[in-house]
Amino acid sequence: MSGWALRREEVLDAHDVQEHLADTPQRAAQAILSAAAAGLTEAQALLGQILLDGRGIERDPALALRWFEIAAHAGHLMARNMLGRCHEHGWGCELDATKAAVHYRICAEAGLDWGLYNLANLQATGRGVARDEQAAVEGYRHAAELGHAKSMNLYGRYLEEGHCVARDIAAAHAWYRRSAEAGDFRGQFSHGGVLIAAGKLDEGLAWLEKARQGGHAAFRVVAAQALASSPLPQLQALASAWLAEEALPTA
Repeated sequence: MSGWALRREEVLDAHDVQEHLADTPQRAAQAILSAAAAGLTEAQALLGQILLDGRGIERDPALALRWFEIAAHAGHLMARNMLGRCHEHGWGCELDATKAAVHYRICAEAGLDWGLYNLANLQATGRGVARDEQAAVEGYRHAAELGHAKSMNLYGRYLEEGHCVARDIAAAHAWYRRSAEAGDFRGQFSHGGVLIAAGKLDEGLAWLEKARQGGHAAFRVVAAQALASSPLPQLQALASAWLAEEALPTA
C-alpha cells in the first residue's frame, strides 16, 4: 500500500495502524479521525488513544476522554477501560478512583482482561472501592488465565508469598515464565531471578536485560536496588551499571 488511503476498513487492521502510526503518524491520525467522525467505533477508541498519547496529533487528554466516552457508549470495552484509566489518573478530567472503579467493573464483568487487572489494582489498594485483596487475587488470576501478562506476574507473586492464596512456588515460577514470555518487563525480571537462583546465570541475565530494555526509569531504579542486595558479584555489578545509566548514586 503506498501512502494510507482514507478507507475506513483499513483503520481496523491493527498491524497497518501501528505501522502507519510509526512511519507516517500524521497521515495515520487523519485517517483515524476521518473514520471516527464517520462513526466507526474502533476508530473512535483509537482516536482517543492517539489523542491521549499525542501520536500524529496534538495531545489533548480532554478530547481523548470525550472520544473514549463516545466509543464506550457504543459498547467498546477497551474504550470504557480507558475511561476508567482517565478517571483513575486525572487525564482530561478530575481524578476520581470511584468513577474509575465503575468503568473497570463493567469491563471486568464482561470478561475484559484489562478491566479485571485494573479493578484488581484498585481492590488491592482500596482506591475507589473497599480494600479487598482476596477479590484482587481472583481478578489477577482470571486475567492471567485470559493471557494478561501483567496479571500473570502479580498472581505469581501472590502464589510465591502465599498471601490470600495457598503457597505454590512451582506454580508461581510457571506464571513468571509465562509473563516473561508474553512480554511483561516485571515478569521478565521475576523469571530472570528464578533462573539465576536455580544456577542458570546466563539465561537469567538475558531475561534481566530484556526487563531493563522494556521497563521504565522508575522500574529500572527499583530493580537495580534489588539487584544490589544480592550476594552475587555479577548482580552487584549489574546494579551499579543500571544505576549509573539512570545517573543515580549506587550507595
